[in-house]
Amino acid sequence: MPSDENHDRLSLVWFKRDLRVSDHLPLHEAAQHGPAVGLYIYEPTVHRADEHDPSHLIFVNQCLEELRHELRTRGSELILAYGDAVEVLARLRRSLGFVRLYSHEETGLGATFERDKKVLAWCRSAGIAWREFQQHGVNRPTQSRDGWASRWRRHMNQPTIDTPTIIQGLSLDPETVGGLLSPGELRIGVSTKTHAQAGGSIAARKTLDTFLTERGEHYQQAMSSPVQGWDACSRISPYLAYGSISMREAYQTTCRRQDALPKGRTPWRGSLASFQKRLRWHCHFIQKLEDEPALESQNLCSAYDGMREQDRSRWGPSESERFDAWAAGRTGYPLVDACMRCLHTTGWINFRMRAMLVSFACYQLWLHWKPVAQHLARQFLDFEPGIHYPQCQMQAGVTGINTVRIYSPIKQAKDQDPGGIFIRQWVPELTDVPSEHIAQPEAMPAMTQQMCGCVIGVDYPEPIVDHKTAYQEAREKVYRVKGRAETRQLAQRVYQKHGSRRKPMQRRHQQRSRRST
Repeated sequence: MPSDENHDRLSLVWFKRDLRVSDHLPLHEAAQHGPAVGLYIYEPTVHRADEHDPSHLIFVNQCLEELRHELRTRGSELILAYGDAVEVLARLRRSLGFVRLYSHEETGLGATFERDKKVLAWCRSAGIAWREFQQHGVNRPTQSRDGWASRWRRHMNQPTIDTPTIIQGLSLDPETVGGLLSPGELRIGVSTKTHAQAGGSIAARKTLDTFLTERGEHYQQAMSSPVQGWDACSRISPYLAYGSISMREAYQTTCRRQDALPKGRTPWRGSLASFQKRLRWHCHFIQKLEDEPALESQNLCSAYDGMREQDRSRWGPSESERFDAWAAGRTGYPLVDACMRCLHTTGWINFRMRAMLVSFACYQLWLHWKPVAQHLARQFLDFEPGIHYPQCQMQAGVTGINTVRIYSPIKQAKDQDPGGIFIRQWVPELTDVPSEHIAQPEAMPAMTQQMCGCVIGVDYPEPIVDHKTAYQEAREKVYRVKGRAETRQLAQRVYQKHGSRRKPMQRRHQQRSRRST
């Protein structure tokens, strides 16, 4: 181990999904205790996970490039290393002799959870002091859901952490510092997302600013439309997912903008209030995975175990054919196909369309939510495990505590894209289809199909399933399980652990008792 005094006092700041220098408590604390350098690890278990896509790595690299620049301007450095986290840390321990490790807590996939447990064991055996700090509004250790929203607000209203202006660094050789690794170098394929958002804190703040001052005025009304939502939604979700901007900074910036609004009712006031709720929901859902990591692979309510696995016999195409058609955007349902193709190219669609994609796959196509969730994770540039898996289970109807919502892709097309603007953009086969038929092109008379150059079954697929039949069949199966006494008991336990509530469970029961008497 090097005997240099700086090395003997060195701290490492391990960046994971917190790729920024602002409002970053681990970096701030490390900078107060002598020399400090940053570390990012390209981990095979992360970029080879079923949920990972090359677009995620491209976005991360853009964040890392900016992060390295920010650290260097302050006198420090960002080490970029490849390999298993424990092996990388052990190697740096031997070469640099660091004594402290700082990082944010991470609520991620099972692989990163197991990784953190191994890192903790290694730190203890190596005599390394590892300090983890809360990120977002997610509580660790687990606390009761009673009062969770109040704790969230208290955390969000705390002052943001000062960004260090000077960080004492070290002189490191180029081999130790390392460089960015591309998808090609890591052999993880080529990204299809040619029009994805760019990463970095500068882009994050610019995106938030344009939302709060220009684009977001009609957010509350426009968020459900794939056409209007493209601009009216905040679009900061990828930056929150990879920590280019902290949740606290986003929340407080929104509050300041809301406080500056003129008095009286305006579209801005309602839209910003709605946006603030969704910032809280962001952490609310991550808390679910923090409290129950098994959500990644197991039904939240065990009463639904086997519901889809044991019932694979249904009319129509096979399970693999249904999945492949859905994943490729070739289902014969224009809005479903447009959303999926949009994701392939951009990595983003609005929330209602995401819910519709999961609903259609899990009800009309009767697919299990797990492969559906994994495929969508690869499509979403803003993939956040703690939001993604609880949401997919909620839309698939296996939580026991949420309303069963089976979206009609035909109704959604008529309601959210009545002119077919979004559909025509992403499904060019339907470009010349009259607007009155854009939601159900298979209903066009044969002569109309010939005239608009879109023969169903030739130029564009026939619907892979009949919506009415599939809807009714799925509804009956789900409600058959939902209506059981055992399901209600298990659902109550789920609610006690994960339910969103402002009042403690005991007070709620007391109020109900008073009303019943």
